[in-house]
Amino acid sequence: MAIRALILIELRARIGLLYVQSALRLGLHPIVLAADPAQYDYLAAEGIESVLVDTNDLDALIRECSHLQATYDIAGITSVGDLFYATVGKLCRYFDLPGPNAGSIERCCDKFTQRQLLAEAGVPVPDYRMAANIMEVESAAVDIGLPVVIKPAVGTGSSGVRLCYDISEVVAHTTHLLGGKHIGRPSPSILVEEFAQGPYYCTHIMGSHVIGIEAAELHPPPHFVFHECTFPAVLTDEEHKRIADVSLSCLQALGLGWGPTDIELRWTKRGPVVIEVNPRLASTPDPQLVKLAYGIDLVTEHIKFVIGEEWNLRRRHLHTAAARILVPDRDGILDGIDGESRAAALTGVAEVKFYVKPKTPIIRKGDGGDWIGHIIATSPSLPETKAALQRAVELISWSITPFPALGE
Repeated sequence: MAIRALILIELRARIGLLYVQSALRLGLHPIVLAADPAQYDYLAAEGIESVLVDTNDLDALIRECSHLQATYDIAGITSVGDLFYATVGKLCRYFDLPGPNAGSIERCCDKFTQRQLLAEAGVPVPDYRMAANIMEVESAAVDIGLPVVIKPAVGTGSSGVRLCYDISEVVAHTTHLLGGKHIGRPSPSILVEEFAQGPYYCTHIMGSHVIGIEAAELHPPPHFVFHECTFPAVLTDEEHKRIADVSLSCLQALGLGWGPTDIELRWTKRGPVVIEVNPRLASTPDPQLVKLAYGIDLVTEHIKFVIGEEWNLRRRHLHTAAARILVPDRDGILDGIDGESRAAALTGVAEVKFYVKPKTPIIRKGDGGDWIGHIIATSPSLPETKAALQRAVELISWSITPFPALGE
């Protein structure tokens, strides 16, 4: 009998290890297809098979999967990032496997199209405009009213997203985006949005089932970088119902509902307003928080969706879990990290994880790539969890030597 294989397309490092470990526990043979497998250091550490292939070339992926099919029984194909999830849908359709609707994923990943579809369905979203040049961006900003959020229409991880308080900032950031400096290529279209203000929440959904709602705090503007996450969020029954109802409305409006969805919202003066719908599983540390708080392993349940097996979204217990995102306050060379083992040994601390090693250059861009690690704590009560998290944070330290000034 052929070995059952799970094909994974470009699993980014933060969450990729969780997927290969879950696949192994389910008796699957994970195979990662990547344009540069060497960038995922967990592959060698775990002895995971990888294949070098141009993951932006659908035909090349079909050929590689067909080649693997001669050796393995391909049980499923998936990924976790926005950039490749539509490709996953096309591959699943080609090989007659369970998977997401590629068209729905592509529409959702275009932020302007997503906004249009949500607004047409009556889902509350911030006021928005699409613009193609500086003049159109300026006009949209004045029309909406400053401050405004300027972002690329296509992107992930808050890359290129900035709050602009005046026209000079609007012009400067638009010039930056159109020059392509934030991602190495110019942004063909820019989204100008009203700055929705209020507490931040994330709804985790699997299929059409709301797993739970997470509360999140962000670092101060102008960028939108997460600072701390708590699951489940402290909400009244009415608040929970309204956020859940709005989140489920997003699925219908966007043609989603297969597999995982992560929906980001703010609670404003007019109630929950949808900031973004992500048609995939939220990245770390969110899956760990859900597992610690509810006993539901979102990664494993997602893989069960992918391979067509029965899933189980029933809560096993009810705890509270919280994560602090570790972000540097300066650019330079990371000299060293101290206190990891002491923090990890504290009662209530579930995980202390750094994504970078000493001597790594640190260059902040004001997005999710700035994260250098996280700390997770859990307990039966929110005060205990927060206290354990804070004790761990106080034990962790690192030093960064600034880059030499020009001319030095």
